[in-house]
Amino acid sequence: MSSLRQIAFYGKGGIGKSTTSQNTLAALAELGQRILIVGCDPKADSTRLILHAKAQDTILSLAANAGSVEDLEIEDVIKLGYKDIRCVESGGPEPGVGCAGRGVITSINFLEENGAYEDIDYVSYDVLGDVVCGGFAMPIRENKAQEIYIVMSGEMMAMYAANNISKGILKYANSGGVRLGGLICNERQTDKELELADALAKKLGSRLIYFVPRDNVVQHAELRRMTVLEYAPESKQADHYRNLATKIHNNAGQGAIPTPISMDELEDMLMEHGIIKPVDESLVGKTAAELAAVSA
Repeated sequence: MSSLRQIAFYGKGGIGKSTTSQNTLAALAELGQRILIVGCDPKADSTRLILHAKAQDTILSLAANAGSVEDLEIEDVIKLGYKDIRCVESGGPEPGVGCAGRGVITSINFLEENGAYEDIDYVSYDVLGDVVCGGFAMPIRENKAQEIYIVMSGEMMAMYAANNISKGILKYANSGGVRLGGLICNERQTDKELELADALAKKLGSRLIYFVPRDNVVQHAELRRMTVLEYAPESKQADHYRNLATKIHNNAGQGAIPTPISMDELEDMLMEHGIIKPVDESLVGKTAAELAAVSA
């Protein structure tokens, strides 16, 4: 257990976090690492590419059918996928009903108590969106995940989310061992994306672990519910995920306590790179017609 690496992938919803994490973990499995994925998203899509399945049965749904989580066996919830990667989905309630974080808490406790973390090298938590709820923050708050990797892009809201997640890491860094392992930029082909990702990483006191180029082979593989590593193992994109996996594998003990910035500082950084222009306060709140009259 002493060599167990507990990592987590966080990031803004829709940023490609689950795709990036599954491809990276497939590459780690290629390196001979024994992997357990704990999906912490109610959509239960954190393991679909590894299992070639639409959605894995979740711990919460299985527990509901069995009567309670105490009625489950570890074999009921773990499925083996590509390269013998072990897959678990925590699940959550129906939309608009209850707390989705409950599934995360229930799942992690059940897995720990039933020996799921034995004989593996990596536990990876794939966590929904921003750190705004105690359930989703549990891998950080309870010192489960030791290394957090934030998937982001050059889009302003993705960087805003990365900064917000860093605030969550900072909050619990001193009471536990959680650290920011680094940023992973999933390219969206926005202006000066690499420069912005690198600049944000530096401001957070961290580093850009990897810049993953955009390639349609990722979508082609996803349509077949496969990782790029399995679908197109000889592709350049597969090699990018292998390089990212190697960077993470060699990053043990290299994480940092982040130094989050303010929204003003984030906007200043975007201005410095020419992405947004300084706001003329005299024009704020004016309609298009009013602005046209001003410029006429």
